[in-house]
Amino acid sequence: MPSLPSRRDPAPRPIPVPAERAVVDCAIYVDGRRLPGRYTYSAALAEVRHRGEGFVWLGLHEPDEHQMTSVARTFGLHELMVEDAVHAHQRPKLERYDDVIFLVLRTVNYVEHESVTTTSEIVETGEIMIFTGSDFVVSVRHGDHSGLSEVRHRLEQSPDRLALGPASVLHAVADHVVDSYLAVTTLIEPDVDDLEELVFTPSTRIAVEQIYLLKREIVELRRAVVPLAAPLHQLTRAPGNPIPKDVRRYFRDVADHHTTVAERIATFDETLSTLLDAAIAKVTVQQNTDMRRISAWVAIAAVPTMIAGIYGMNFDEMPELHWEYGYYSVIGVIVAITVGLFLTFRHNKWL
Repeated sequence: MPSLPSRRDPAPRPIPVPAERAVVDCAIYVDGRRLPGRYTYSAALAEVRHRGEGFVWLGLHEPDEHQMTSVARTFGLHELMVEDAVHAHQRPKLERYDDVIFLVLRTVNYVEHESVTTTSEIVETGEIMIFTGSDFVVSVRHGDHSGLSEVRHRLEQSPDRLALGPASVLHAVADHVVDSYLAVTTLIEPDVDDLEELVFTPSTRIAVEQIYLLKREIVELRRAVVPLAAPLHQLTRAPGNPIPKDVRRYFRDVADHHTTVAERIATFDETLSTLLDAAIAKVTVQQNTDMRRISAWVAIAAVPTMIAGIYGMNFDEMPELHWEYGYYSVIGVIVAITVGLFLTFRHNKWL
């Protein structure tokens, strides 16, 4: 009979998943055109280096540490790059390791919703990391909304741009990400307008929490977008830039679009801060109005309470206590005072 495993036996190690499981696409491009056939990334790199021309574009989706280590060993990537690519959650940045450029981009996606007052999430984020060398591009993406198949297809329709080398892929991905920023800010603008209309429409109540929610989403969007300005500046104007001059011109256009997005986000943030102040002021005014209304009704109710309390005391000698018309007189006085107070408060808009 086989012996049962002891409780002290070490847990079995997980079986490594081959790197090919994380590969979305791998292709060789020579003179801007994709070579026919399917290649593993190691075979593709060997083919390019054997030819002495062209480059490899390898696309990965959420590789684990083992998979990314295997890819890094093939392409000669630094171990710090592997760590960043696996764990993600990086700020947008640009780094150089010898001849390899490492660019981190944060992706954003607009979450569809019926109303800004009924949703808990408006923007979701992801990540794309690009490694470019002289004869390869490795793109690693995290998140389900950050696919690059459309970018690859569009580039394959423009052989002249692909012929510029790996830098053209770097530009195309950056341009795609910044264009998505523009699209997201365009979709967020109606949400900001809806909140503005709700805040400044008379006799409407709005939860301040909804403004906080949208402001929090704008802050998340700003953290994903604004830090990219420095990497784009390095790619266009930094001394010793390895990016070809023809591609740098395209990066200037991306930087201009990024500036437009950053300005929109700053405007949204400023508008929401103003709306937050206005909403709080509106709530304060409403509370003051409610307190005045309550105080007015308390004052009106105090009149019959006071008179009834006085005549409810057990004294034998009180004015009009034994008068035939005393009851009717007291009722008349109560009605006259309460009606007078009501009209006064209504005239002063307390009621």
